[in-house]
Amino acid sequence: MTDVDQGPPPGRPTPAGDARRSSGFASLRIRNYRIYTLGQSTSVVGNWMQNIAVGWLTLELTHSGTMLGVVTGARYLPVLLLGAWGGLVVDRHDTRRVLAWTQVGFAAQAALLTGLSAAHLVTLPLLVLIMLTLGLTNLFDGPARQKLISELVTPGLLTNAIAINSTFINTAKLVGPGVAGFVIAALGVVPCFALDTVSFLAVLVSLAMLRTAEMSPAEREVRAKGQIRAGLAHIRRTPELLYPMLMVYVTGILTWEFPVSLPLLTTSVFRSGPAGYGAATAVMSVGGVLGGLVAVRRHRLSTRSLSVSAMIWGVLICAAALAPGLPVALALLVLVGVGSITFNSSARTLIQMGAAPQMRGRVMAIWSIGWMGGTVIGAPLVGAVGAYWGARSALLVGGVAAACVGIVVLVLSSTGQRGPASLR
Repeated sequence: MTDVDQGPPPGRPTPAGDARRSSGFASLRIRNYRIYTLGQSTSVVGNWMQNIAVGWLTLELTHSGTMLGVVTGARYLPVLLLGAWGGLVVDRHDTRRVLAWTQVGFAAQAALLTGLSAAHLVTLPLLVLIMLTLGLTNLFDGPARQKLISELVTPGLLTNAIAINSTFINTAKLVGPGVAGFVIAALGVVPCFALDTVSFLAVLVSLAMLRTAEMSPAEREVRAKGQIRAGLAHIRRTPELLYPMLMVYVTGILTWEFPVSLPLLTTSVFRSGPAGYGAATAVMSVGGVLGGLVAVRRHRLSTRSLSVSAMIWGVLICAAALAPGLPVALALLVLVGVGSITFNSSARTLIQMGAAPQMRGRVMAIWSIGWMGGTVIGAPLVGAVGAYWGARSALLVGGVAAACVGIVVLVLSSTGQRGPASLR
């Protein structure tokens, strides 16, 4: 195993300095974190261009919303099935090297899409296969990206760093689809895939520029039996992990299904077509940026505050689902976007802070299973609810789920219960 640092490395702020500078964009003053965040944000723009282009290409090939769901689900299926193993691999290896290899893998996949699209050789089975390989790469990329943040900043700045990361990603989510729409309209999908290929160079360059002497890598796990079970047991025995993880899983499966619920609401209820869906997505992204700006100024987080965030978020979603018209719904969706990022960044922070450093990869992988892999289960379920009970119910079920899980965890944490672990 590698040695664990006994104090802040040279060039990094001390915990006392963290306390004085834990507001605003303090984490960006750390050179390593600033360089990595800028590189990752550039890559996210390219990634969202690819997402839009893949969706467009799927519809061109199949003219089927069902097949669009299949292609999207293929990307998240590996995370759902193998996520914990991916986190274990990250815990056993150098985080920066894992990320470098995943960027090479992503770039190769994007380059393949570029070549196949330019040659008009893309078929639906090929597209599904490429999305599956993308998901396999993301098994390691997701937990490694989350873990690296904690190695670039001191614990006192982790809340601020995660919030800034969420703000930059949501800003990129605003830019990427807009650029993709313009490029596809003018030149087709091929340039989107080509630009995505190039965008991964930004992350590779940023990783190469990191100063290892100013990082605090966690102790690596040596190979042994039962390490995935150990990670699960660590979560089950630690209320600071168990409660936030419970909320993440419930909301990840039922609430974070806006790609399903919003199209149903805007097209079936408000009869606004693609323009309404585009507007709903845009205002939620704007809300996400605003939520990130709010989150960077938060100083204290707890399970109780996360529960309250889930409750407020759920109420806002319910209000948007019951809105009498599209303008009111769009206004409420801005607030839903704020709540989404406030909840997500707070949950990630609590889980990262509560995890033992040598298990952080596995813990964040298990977080990814709920927050992203849950889409494989939640998207068809929410879609079925919308089809059976009406379009508003698809959004409403997510709001009720978020509010209810917030209430349950608030009661459990207030009474000192350990939750499911105490029942064993």
